[in-house]
Amino acid sequence: MAKAAAIREMSSEQLEHELKGAQQSLFKLRVQAATERNDTPSAARKLRRSIARILTIQRERAEQ
Repeated sequence: MAKAAAIREMSSEQLEHELKGAQQSLFKLRVQAATERNDTPSAARKLRRSIARILTIQRERAEQ
């Protein structure tokens, strides 16, 4: 996932789409982890941080 500067350049619709995609991917990784087939354990952390970045930028836009 992109850094905060790249995320800020996205439109609100693109942010929503990226957020939904990241949340779905995180869910799939959690299912894989529960079945002990998780190949990349660090991927969940990266997705959680990506989701947090997107939510933070959405909140910043809502305050303006």
